[in-house]
Amino acid sequence: MIKVLLADDSPLVRAVLKDIFHATPDIAVVAEAENGREAVALTERLRPDLVVMDIMMPVMDGLAAIEIIMAQFPTPILVLSATMDDREVNYAFTAIRKGALDVMEKPRINGLEQGGEFGDRIVEKVRILARVRVIRRWPSKSRKVELKAGSREGARAILAIGASTGGPKAVMGIIKSLPSDFKGSVFIVQHIASGFARGFAQWLDHESAIKVRLATDGQEVRAGEALVAPNDCHMVLDGGRIRLLQGEAVNCCRPSIDVFFNSLAEQEGARVVGVLLTGMGRDGALGLQRIKEQGGVTIAQDEQSCVVFGMPKAAIALNAVDEILPLPCIPEAISKIFAQ
Repeated sequence: MIKVLLADDSPLVRAVLKDIFHATPDIAVVAEAENGREAVALTERLRPDLVVMDIMMPVMDGLAAIEIIMAQFPTPILVLSATMDDREVNYAFTAIRKGALDVMEKPRINGLEQGGEFGDRIVEKVRILARVRVIRRWPSKSRKVELKAGSREGARAILAIGASTGGPKAVMGIIKSLPSDFKGSVFIVQHIASGFARGFAQWLDHESAIKVRLATDGQEVRAGEALVAPNDCHMVLDGGRIRLLQGEAVNCCRPSIDVFFNSLAEQEGARVVGVLLTGMGRDGALGLQRIKEQGGVTIAQDEQSCVVFGMPKAAIALNAVDEILPLPCIPEAISKIFAQ
């Protein structure tokens, strides 16, 4: 049984969430908190498997509560955002930086989305996140990075990153490490709740030395800039321009990392450095294999630093990975590869 703590100052939102979880035999709401201070105390006392956390609450807001929980008794946290305006979305990604695992928009309390599709999405998310072993910080890795693929010929011009559960914080660590004069074109396919891709791009842009934008159809690719795949469509590279496609989901995902990585392998071959980070499932594994087959360099995040080891594990099983590295070592590896 998955034990869930609800932290939200709206009794109506809590009631909607309780109704959804009550209809799910493997999820039980063990307590409710009306503010961040209560959420901290209840988390310490009950040790739930997951906290569903609002951000804007009285007495103590969700950001402060997340910081205390992750410092003192680390627990998986799913953040619910009340609106999709820029300020609220920015708060949501600040919560991820402080240790929350993922973010979703709150249910619309209008009788239309109190269960149904939203209910299916949040139940799936709770089941995934409740199994995550959270830690106070990434494991310390001070070893020197020696690249087995370092001698492979060919100039690298494209950095492609794929990530899912636990990915926003991991992607941020890599993008933030890139210098302002980085010579490659950067692409990011992050599985994230619908409506949050634009805010994710803005968050990365604010924190990074390079320009980060949400990709648009027909956009020309430029060196030294990063493009984030939008929600609810596939992204491919075609003749030096971005194309956004309304196809069926691949690996239950849209955008799919495999779809984009495959297009890069076909269009750019050995010029690509593919990086597959933490995430549930196997999206990106076949695409990474294709990049390697075409002469590109492939990197996967190691199990110890992953929130969820599913996607990297699937790529490793296919022998699609040149380098298996802890997250803190990946920026150094990228720097060395692009310096060659």
